[in-house]
Amino acid sequence: MTAPHAFEMRQRARRTRQSEAIRSLVRETTLTVSDLIWPIFVREGVNIEEPVASMPGVMRYSVDRAVAAAEGAAALGIPAVCIFPYTEAALKTETCEEAWNPENISNRAIRAIKQAVPQMAVMTDIALDPYNSNGHDGIVRDGRIVNDETVVALVKMAMAQAEAGADILGPSDMMDGRIGAMRDALESAGYQDVTIMSYSAKYASAFYGPFRDAVGASGALKGDKKTYQMDPANTDEAMRMIARDLEEGADMVMVKPGMSYLDVCHRVKSEFGVPTFAYQVSGEYAMIEAAALNGWIDGEKIMMESLLAFKRAGCDGILTYYAPRAARLLSA
Repeated sequence: MTAPHAFEMRQRARRTRQSEAIRSLVRETTLTVSDLIWPIFVREGVNIEEPVASMPGVMRYSVDRAVAAAEGAAALGIPAVCIFPYTEAALKTETCEEAWNPENISNRAIRAIKQAVPQMAVMTDIALDPYNSNGHDGIVRDGRIVNDETVVALVKMAMAQAEAGADILGPSDMMDGRIGAMRDALESAGYQDVTIMSYSAKYASAFYGPFRDAVGASGALKGDKKTYQMDPANTDEAMRMIARDLEEGADMVMVKPGMSYLDVCHRVKSEFGVPTFAYQVSGEYAMIEAAALNGWIDGEKIMMESLLAFKRAGCDGILTYYAPRAARLLSA
């Protein structure tokens, strides 16, 4: 085959791909350690690191081990951890009082991590499902998840976490009006510097299964969460939820799940230009790990490619169980 004449090939895209040095100069999207938030699960006990069976490589930590894990994450440059509790069944009730107990496992973990690693931002989860004997994010009355009574409970939960020293509150419940109610309560109590990262577009997804195992909510859940979490078919609705939460006082917003909703992430960032985050959720993590463990994919490369996709979609940061592993690679 005759080679093309030089004048026909003035634009050779491969010139900027020929070496890593040149590729790095023209790279459009960059993933850094400071983009990562590490979700960790905490449980009662001492010196415990308990594997979560459906999430290979993920542990439930007793508070002392959670502190050690946070110290290790900080040493890697990870700026934040997000705490999720594994609550003993005996503490779960229909009215969820344990959610705002100042001495519950989450609040003790907040205090311990902030004391040991004060420079690390501690994020929390605000939803009732870890404390609810019905397994729902809200209080259930006569088979219905009641909105306004739940909001009252969520505000109590938010205040307890703020008092424990949380830097970022993460309301993940999807009740109407909860951001405004939390912001008003925080301002009135002198916690005006506490940041809210609202799960504004949280979808009723099938990707959450392993997470429910991790927090002990799987067996308790009665029915589904479709009356308060979003329909996976909707994106315009997500924009309305983002606008509402920002108006009510959210500082940052989140899309959950992440990998299957990158179009939503991109639209949020494009339309609002606010700090936008996504959660690479348990099911997404578990699928990658299962395929990697079976030798079907290169897990390390897929991990990094998946995280880069969030940044390419416009996200400012990612909640991911891969945070420590990715941080080590990024720092190498």
